[in-house]
Amino acid sequence: MKILFVTLSNIGDCILTLPVLDGLRKKYPDAQITVLVPPRPSEIFLHNPAVAETVIFDKHAKLAAKVRLFFDLSKKGFDLVVDLRNSFFGAFLPVKNKSLFWGPLRKIPAGIKHMKQKHLFWAYLSEGDLARDQPRSINISDTDREYIDRILAAGKAAADSELVVIAPGARSQVKCWSKENFSRLIRVLIKDGMRVVLVGDDLDRPVCDYLAQGNGGQLIDLCGQTSLGQLSALLQKARLLITNDSAVMHLASYLNLPVVAIFGPTSEEKYGPWSLNSATVKKEVFCRPCEKAQCRFGHLKCLTAINPPDVFRQVKAVLGKENSALKQTNGKTVPVFKRILMVRNDRLGDVLLSTPAIKALRQGLPQSYITMLVSPYTREVLEGNLDLDEIITFDKEAKDKGFWAALRFIKFLRQKRFDLAVILHPTSRMHWFTFLAGIPKRLGYERKCGFLLTDKIKHDKQLGQKHESEYALEMLKYLGIPPADTALFMPIKDESEKWAQALLKDAQIKDSDRLLIIHPTASCPSRIWPPERFARVADKLAQRYGFKVIIVSDPKDMQKSQLVIKHMRTAGLFLAGKTSISQLASLLKRSQLFISTDSGPMHLACALQVPVITIFGRSQPGLSPKRWGPQGKMSRILHKTVGCTTCLAHDCQKGFACLMATTVEDVLLAADSLLKNP
Repeated sequence: MKILFVTLSNIGDCILTLPVLDGLRKKYPDAQITVLVPPRPSEIFLHNPAVAETVIFDKHAKLAAKVRLFFDLSKKGFDLVVDLRNSFFGAFLPVKNKSLFWGPLRKIPAGIKHMKQKHLFWAYLSEGDLARDQPRSINISDTDREYIDRILAAGKAAADSELVVIAPGARSQVKCWSKENFSRLIRVLIKDGMRVVLVGDDLDRPVCDYLAQGNGGQLIDLCGQTSLGQLSALLQKARLLITNDSAVMHLASYLNLPVVAIFGPTSEEKYGPWSLNSATVKKEVFCRPCEKAQCRFGHLKCLTAINPPDVFRQVKAVLGKENSALKQTNGKTVPVFKRILMVRNDRLGDVLLSTPAIKALRQGLPQSYITMLVSPYTREVLEGNLDLDEIITFDKEAKDKGFWAALRFIKFLRQKRFDLAVILHPTSRMHWFTFLAGIPKRLGYERKCGFLLTDKIKHDKQLGQKHESEYALEMLKYLGIPPADTALFMPIKDESEKWAQALLKDAQIKDSDRLLIIHPTASCPSRIWPPERFARVADKLAQRYGFKVIIVSDPKDMQKSQLVIKHMRTAGLFLAGKTSISQLASLLKRSQLFISTDSGPMHLACALQVPVITIFGRSQPGLSPKRWGPQGKMSRILHKTVGCTTCLAHDCQKGFACLMATTVEDVLLAADSLLKNP
């Protein structure tokens, strides 16, 4: 039997048709197969023992050449034509039995999404026609294998090395993850003990050079140095391929190598990896997959939002080093949400205490596009947090104030096409906004218009039975997502580091000097310890430990903070109202002790693992240290009760006696315990 197999023009698309060739070889084992193929992928079939003849067909050839080829093929007396190009050869070439030209025109069942499956369907084949033990339609010679063995030996890659192949290129730039991200990922892989090999063609040479130079020669660069057979031999020796949507991805899939593929605007349902063990890394922005050659928004966020930790997480999952991304809690599988909106638009400490929940959500749903909605003031807490893909701010005091501004914001949220909203702090405004934005699943507390939520949790925070960070994590348990690391996270910016370094240098504070930072104010008078006591503590500790003292606070509290400086005998650096959150973090990072009221910067210091002393007053359960106190072994809470049956908080009729009960000596003893016996 003689079969003409007409395949596609791009290398990746052509490899996707190889299962059809395998099926034909199984179904007609004695057949002589002629492959009609364009020039670029012809290497797949030339000198391939599975193919009787390879005819190279250039679709750009002149009509006379095409007609001549048609008559030449007509003389060969084919019994069957399988035309996956849907060309005139399949339509008009005379065959003895039948032509499968009309296969591509058949209606495809809804369940068939991937192009590999579509090709099989068009050729009247199925997975059952592909025998596991049948020869592969890729020719890998002994010479190819010897070449790869020599290269790996020269690169000192032992036989038992965990070999990871990276193909950083693709035919289209809109499919390419950035070289900077690939470089950061490679450093993580090498640190984890993996041996990295770069592959690609000559067009990928610039990016491969960048990656090779950026990783100090700790990888093997085979870019532009392998034939298709040699590349196949390399992939057979590897544990894993990491790649964009590329031809190498399809080759590895055909060879059944585990694949982690990074996808941007293209559809993984149609073109994703198809080996038995594979993962697709994607970010479900509202506009993907657009399958366009250019991003209509000009930002290509579907690719730029993917970070090295996103890819490394999938690498570990595919290699079996961690559990599947879909975790289970009490037998409950985590639902898959493509686009998630987390809402916490209150204050600094509240947002910081939500960072463990952000991390848990990312670990539970690594492929989801996660956005956080916060107030403009707290945005800096999240900038640089790689567990988030986007930060949205709602400014109720300025640009988003008023009815029409609210409608614009709701429209903006609707365009994002979120399918889950997690509202960590109940407000009527946010419950209405997420409802009117058409977010189908809205999770939050059953108060302040809680009837607008689809999933409601009982609100008992006023009982203060847990820490605020635990309440946030508990909400995610409702989705089946278990707690992750409970540590708070505050990213440090390079520009803030430079600012802090220059500031301290100008103030003649050396790197060897010890820093004491004091935050003496708060938003409520029930949390403010007397400024003269802060001043005495500063003087005593400066004398006892040689501290350089810095006073910080919010801009609106500058006058209250100045009272501390006024009562101090020791010279101090007054920075109240002069630092952003990020700049304050860079200062705190350099300090040896932080003394504060019950306020947001206290949690900032905890996130940076700075020793913290916090003076608490109020005894209401929902306002107590149990719910709002600093966390960690490096923190001390000073909180005294004075027998009040009911705490009136800021309406206290006893002159905040509980707050005043904490003495200067109490603070000094706490400081000694941290500094002498941390």
